[in-house]
Formats: sequence, C-alpha cells, structure tokens
Amino acid sequence: MQYVDARIVLEDGTVYPGRSVGAAGVAAGEACFTTASAGYEQAVTDPSYARQVLTFASPLVGNYGVDEALLESGRVWTEGVVMRRARPEWADWLAQRDVVALEEVDTRALVRRLREDGAMRCALGTAPVEELHATALSHPHLDWPRMLAEPELASPPPALDACVTEPFTVGTGPRVVVLDLGCKRSIVTRLVETGVEAVVVPGSWDAEAVLELDPAAVLIGNGPGDPAQLDGPVETVRELLGQVPLFGICLGHQLVGLALGLETFKLPFGHRGANHPVRVTGSKRVLVTAQNHGFAVAPGDAAEVSHVSLNDGTVEGLRGDGFETLQFHPEAAPGPHDAVPFFDRIADACRSAPTYAAS
Repeated sequence: MQYVDARIVLEDGTVYPGRSVGAAGVAAGEACFTTASAGYEQAVTDPSYARQVLTFASPLVGNYGVDEALLESGRVWTEGVVMRRARPEWADWLAQRDVVALEEVDTRALVRRLREDGAMRCALGTAPVEELHATALSHPHLDWPRMLAEPELASPPPALDACVTEPFTVGTGPRVVVLDLGCKRSIVTRLVETGVEAVVVPGSWDAEAVLELDPAAVLIGNGPGDPAQLDGPVETVRELLGQVPLFGICLGHQLVGLALGLETFKLPFGHRGANHPVRVTGSKRVLVTAQNHGFAVAPGDAAEVSHVSLNDGTVEGLRGDGFETLQFHPEAAPGPHDAVPFFDRIADACRSAPTYAAS
C-alpha cells in the first residue's frame, strides 16, 4: 500500500496529521472515541455509529484480523476511522469498503481534546486543511437543539435510515417483537439463544401494527442519533406501555424514558467502550459494561432508576410496572458478560405471559 499524508480537522480548526490507510476521498461526521481494545469490526458495523467518525483510543487496531461472523450489520456505518496504528489486513478491509481511515494520528491528544471540549464535528482525508474545515462546518449536528438553531443543517433522524425495511423472524418459542432502529445483530442472537422467537420489525411501525403480531414482549433496540428527533417511535412506545411487557436497550432505553415523560440530553463526549462500571441501585453490585451512546435520560418520578454510571452518575437503567430498560449493551459483543442475564429476564417475562403460562 502506498501511504499518503492526510489529516483530521475539527470544527474549531484543530488539525491532527496522519496518513491515509483507507479509501481515497473525504469523510465528515461527529468525532467520537471508544476505549475498547477489541471488537473493532463490531464497532464500525454497529448502526449506532451512523454519521460519526470513530477514533480508537487503543494504540493498535486490527491485531487479530477481521472475522466476518462478528459484523453487527451488512455494512460499515461509521463515516470514517481514526487510529494510531492499523494492521494491514484491517486497513485493507476498510479500504475495500470505501471507508476513509487514517493512522499515525496522535489519538491520545485527540481523545483528550474531545474529553475536555466535548463532541465536535470533523472531516478527514487527504484534502487541504481549509477544505476539510469547511466540510466539517457544513456537516449536520447530531442533536436536535443545535439543528433547530441552524435549520440549514437539519437532517432526517439517522435511526430511521438504519432500520430494516421489511420484518423478518429468527428462532422459535414465545414471540418477542424487536422494534428496529439500528439494532445490532448480536442483540437478536442473544435473544434467540434464550429460546424465544424474535420478529424484527421496522422502527417506523406503530403500536397497532406491533400488537397485531400478538407478542409476549417487545424489545426496543439500540440505534443512532438524538432520541428527541424520534416523535413517531416515542408515540409507539407510549402506546405499548401497559399493553405488553416492554424492554429497551440503549436508544430503546431513551425512547422509553421519553415516552414516560422524562427528558433526554446530550452527553459532553458520550460513553463508548467495553469497560464502563455501573452500579445496580440499592445494592453494592457493580457491573462492568459495554456502552455506545451520546445521549442520556435525566432522572424523574416517572420511573425507578435501576442502574447508575459510576463514571458520571448518569442514569443507566429504568424499571417500573411492566417495563425494564438498560442504557448499556447487555449483549456484550464485545465486552464483559455481566449484564447478559437481561435477556433471560425478557424470556422469563414471555413465559409468564398469560398465553404461555396457561399452555
């Protein structure tokens, strides 16, 4: 491979030089970072990273090759990838998928900058600094309040672009409808392993369409973007509450919070990695969790807080009559398996439903 000088430019004009190891061209998105040292192929194919440029804090990426069986979707969702050092097989894999990627970037300095000053738009590639800076400034914000302040930069919610267009079914057993807004494959896999049937449906479906499938439970999956943009799915969740046992993961957790009347807000630089400590409220138990989100739910009287982040005290789970949610990723793909029993609780709720309890 012939390496070409390249750079990533933040919206405030800060430049981090590097060299191109991916596709030619320019990419732009919101700059974010993950502290995970494994799971790079899962990360870039996770729809939650739509419209984002992902920096790996780990200094070497691609050290165990690429396993196609681990991909979380059928395509790469990250707009670009930034690394300190990339193994050739991994860099070639990104290039073959037209992903703009850089290495030899001072990722420690970049991560510190994002932690200190918060999430920023960026652009990367081999183009001149001035062009990259202008591209970064023209990229849409990912949070709704800033879109309203700059309507020319407003764009459709990325979650509605990331969901399936037609329903499909996996597994056998009590039926769980998965409302897809960019749900990872591994979530469905974990669910099916508990002995249930997962019917994955588009996130644009309303509550009536979901209930017509006669589910024993409903799971709202993860996905990208600001939950405050998703008026339709929030209304769907609001109508499902009390009708069927309801569970949420990541974006799904946030949508349940909004449906309950709680508020969501943008985190300064998000939670992304496989090593985030979370305390189970009312106990001394701590889970080490995998996380990938840029927004959080503010606590309120509408739901009990079941889990709390030990890093910043934000809400990591909600529970109430007929619902349970987690902000982190219990499927652990990759990550610690501390929270995998969440899927057993979904299966137990299905088997306790009147239809199945009587059979």
